Amino acid sequence: MRRVKDRVKKVGSMDITFFVLVMILLTFGLVMLFSASYAYSYYHYNGDSFRLIKKQLLFAVVGVIGMLIISKIDYHILKKFVFWIFGGSYFLLILVLIIPAGDENGLNNAKRWLNVFGITIQPSEIMKFAIILLFAYLISVNYKRMGTFVYGVLPFLGFLGAVAVVMLLEPHLSGTILIMAIGLTMMFVGGTKYRYFGLAIAIAILGVVAIVAIKGIDYVSVRLNGWLDPFSDPKDGTYQTVQSLLAIGSGGLFGLGLGQSRQKYMYLPEPANDFIFSIVCEELGFIGAAIVILLFVMLVYRGFVIASKAQDKFGTMLVVGLVVQIGLQAMLNIAVVSNTIPNTGISLPFFSYGGTALLLQLFQMGVVLNVSRYCVKTEPS
Repeated sequence: MRRVKDRVKKVGSMDITFFVLVMILLTFGLVMLFSASYAYSYYHYNGDSFRLIKKQLLFAVVGVIGMLIISKIDYHILKKFVFWIFGGSYFLLILVLIIPAGDENGLNNAKRWLNVFGITIQPSEIMKFAIILLFAYLISVNYKRMGTFVYGVLPFLGFLGAVAVVMLLEPHLSGTILIMAIGLTMMFVGGTKYRYFGLAIAIAILGVVAIVAIKGIDYVSVRLNGWLDPFSDPKDGTYQTVQSLLAIGSGGLFGLGLGQSRQKYMYLPEPANDFIFSIVCEELGFIGAAIVILLFVMLVYRGFVIASKAQDKFGTMLVVGLVVQIGLQAMLNIAVVSNTIPNTGISLPFFSYGGTALLLQLFQMGVVLNVSRYCVKTEPS
């Protein structure tokens, strides 16, 4: 028999296992980013093969320092700023539609970035954290009433719907899908009744119908055909998917060797961003890819262990949301590059190039580490 203390009175040490997993993923990601990006950087930045890795390394250092600082700041303070953070994030999403910095990668004329004092930020990345924080707060306040429609469904779908509308106008379909998935997962863990998820499915179907209506049936048909038969148009519409599959297939069991990828030499578009996992597979093979997947699984699992020991519902839901974001994003990215799902354009946490994303991911891991400091301890009775 074991007895659990009702509340933690003293701050303990952070969860070292979780911290080590984060640092391993970050280090692994930086090594693979350099390998995947140096040819791309040389071609696009006047022979500077170190352009992307230098910027990412700077963000990584700042991010780790920020993570350690945040790990010492009581996460309960976030409750005071929940609606301010969500409101500010939503304002940035609207602002990006009015004065976008443009897509720095030149993709699809998407309006996803803002230039603030010379720094390019992606508001949708901030909104991921804002939604997690908001949902953790609402669930902690109403957890005894989460089984009702008024408290357990209506406000959550309202916030998700408001965010989805703005993000689809960018358009940012992958980000919308991810935020919706995070929100619904938190609702499920938080106690929303199963029967209400039928309503969520119905809303999702309506969303698909709306996308078809906006994009046109021909557009959707082409995308579906390209997914089901990626080699149907290998020189145009499915070129990126085909090159990704070639990279994955050529890696075999043990890979071609670190730095030996062929597809990164201007064959595979975005080798340092959305399709960096393809380079991992090509250079490190099935074994290397399996190790990366295992590291993400271990990180999520350890996060759930921390969540289960959190001293309050707010801490539990905060950690659940943050590790679910990492896990879902990694799963969706790997599914896209392997053509398991249609190409939606989503990055791989800790691996893909992107300063805003990396900083926020590390800062969020700092929040998880802080919750771990306040975890309920168990002792024999």
